[in-house]
Amino acid sequence: MADVHTFHLSHLPSHPVHVCLFKGVENTPFLRQQLLAGNSEFEYAFVDATTILSPTHLLSAVYRAIVDSLNSRLRSRNIHSEIVFSLSPNNNIAESFRRFGISDSTASLLAVKVGSPDNPNTTAESVRKHLTEVVEGSAVKFGEEELERIADVKKIRKIYKLDDGGERTGKGERKGGKKANGVVNGVHGPESGLDELDELDELREMEAVILGIMALKGS
Repeated sequence: MADVHTFHLSHLPSHPVHVCLFKGVENTPFLRQQLLAGNSEFEYAFVDATTILSPTHLLSAVYRAIVDSLNSRLRSRNIHSEIVFSLSPNNNIAESFRRFGISDSTASLLAVKVGSPDNPNTTAESVRKHLTEVVEGSAVKFGEEELERIADVKKIRKIYKLDDGGERTGKGERKGGKKANGVVNGVHGPESGLDELDELDELREMEAVILGIMALKGS
């Protein structure tokens, strides 16, 4: 059964945001085809979860899409396609869907559904029921820890054109340096007890830069 998490964003209480996260999805070609066909029953933002660093990363795009919708500034078909577009570092709509949207090979999938006063029937229960019926995959908890396990950090860095300072290939290890009980290429080895904290700080810094890039786009 789909595990729905509902958020009420600041200043937007009338637009609840329902989010589900799935792993091991086996029918993404079908889901993608429903989007391409404009099937209104599949009006979701389907996002490749490997491109999302954290809940804040995703919800920032959702917030911008809702605000742009309320101010008649949508640049894509609807509020859900606008969420995918809002994740992009540039204004190329087609590119945003190639990078962040669902593809036939997507295995980790985020489904986002935005409610509104005009659609009172869009509830957490209705979203749960529909996604449970149509998504062939394992529902997992949407949260910081699960996204960090799923996120493809190398791909995210490439999308946002971030200097990675050496690619992380494992805890305490980066390309060009080997694992050690100390500092290698600026990263503490695991036996120092600081590696996980260092990695978390690095991801939070990365998140801050990405949010800045998203906020500046088109401003």
